[in-house]
Amino acid sequence: MVSEDNVIEDSVSVEDDFDGDDYDYDDGGDYYDDDYGDAGDDDDDYGLVEDDDVDDPGAMVSRRPKLGYSVLQEADIKQRQEDDISKVSTVLSLSQVEATILLRHYNWNVNEVHDEWFSDEERVRKSVGLFERPVVYVSDASEFTCGICFDLLPCDNFASASCGHPFCRECWQGYICTSINDGPGCLLLRCPEPSCKAAVGPDMIDKLAPCEEKEKYSQFLLRSYIEDNREAKWCPAPGCENAVNFAVGGGDFDVTCLCSYRFCWNCTVEAHRPVDCETVTKWMLKNSVDGENVNWILHNSKTCPKCKRPIEKNQGCMHMTCTPPCSYEFCWLCLRAWSSHGLATGGFYSCNAYEAEMQKGNVDAEMRREMAKNSFEKYTHYYERWASNQSVRCFSLIFHCI
Repeated sequence: MVSEDNVIEDSVSVEDDFDGDDYDYDDGGDYYDDDYGDAGDDDDDYGLVEDDDVDDPGAMVSRRPKLGYSVLQEADIKQRQEDDISKVSTVLSLSQVEATILLRHYNWNVNEVHDEWFSDEERVRKSVGLFERPVVYVSDASEFTCGICFDLLPCDNFASASCGHPFCRECWQGYICTSINDGPGCLLLRCPEPSCKAAVGPDMIDKLAPCEEKEKYSQFLLRSYIEDNREAKWCPAPGCENAVNFAVGGGDFDVTCLCSYRFCWNCTVEAHRPVDCETVTKWMLKNSVDGENVNWILHNSKTCPKCKRPIEKNQGCMHMTCTPPCSYEFCWLCLRAWSSHGLATGGFYSCNAYEAEMQKGNVDAEMRREMAKNSFEKYTHYYERWASNQSVRCFSLIFHCI
């Protein structure tokens, strides 16, 4: 059960974020004037050329706005992935399969692979599962007993990873197919031997998996290049298979995909400049369901400190783990990383840091509960004004298209 003290700490800030003093709605003006209205006041921001520079091509190029991102189609993603694999393979004198396993383990970060490898090659090989030589040497017998099905079969019916543990092809195929059908976790597949950590690479998939599973594995491998990359994200538009590579560190996160969909690269929702992502996330949460459900969420859930997904705790200890691909581990009470918790901080069912905040009066559950109860009327007021601005914006876009 959830105690009364386990109330989301953002319920106060949610109400304050929509204070009328924060935004200017005078005379029902269009909130989106900066992006969709008259752009005459912002000519300098868009690099427009003065009349004196029309005859100077160099001046036109220098004044052209530079995009801090690039849109990648499937062919571009494959090419970048192959280039990174070839680069690691060449520099470290490894096979393409070993380079692929290394890059996948380090989230396709070429520089990190190089740094870790040259820092301690033996440690990296051990953690990733790249064996330089087999740990099991098969005898010259003509028949072997499979360690999974225990059938006695000819030696040509066996296969093994770099570790050398022999298993029959039929058992290998079942093991690989089951892992691939379970999801992207197949990219981190290890030897079926329980005590062995040898990695199973794409070469084993190509040799033992059926065509359908091979295609799934290839798609998982391709998608991991974007989903594990800190500088790339998929376009959230329905049906779009493009990705956007963003130069992390830029100030403006608004990007436009080749499908013409404009979105914020930071939070992957529709472009919302100049409103910050945190405010937009809270606003969308309130708009996604009616007021009663919003109040229930405020009372009974907390957001993951890393990915901001709402999480409900209905039983168990205070050690929380967010769902994949986030998988962030944190304390339910203080919302800090679980790595900083242990027996010295109260164990699994209490938190000294949270109790200290309670004693100081920094956590007031009753006040938050009361404000959440009275927030819906204020929310309705601002929702009506937001909906009005949305309709004006849509009308403006339609008018410009005519």
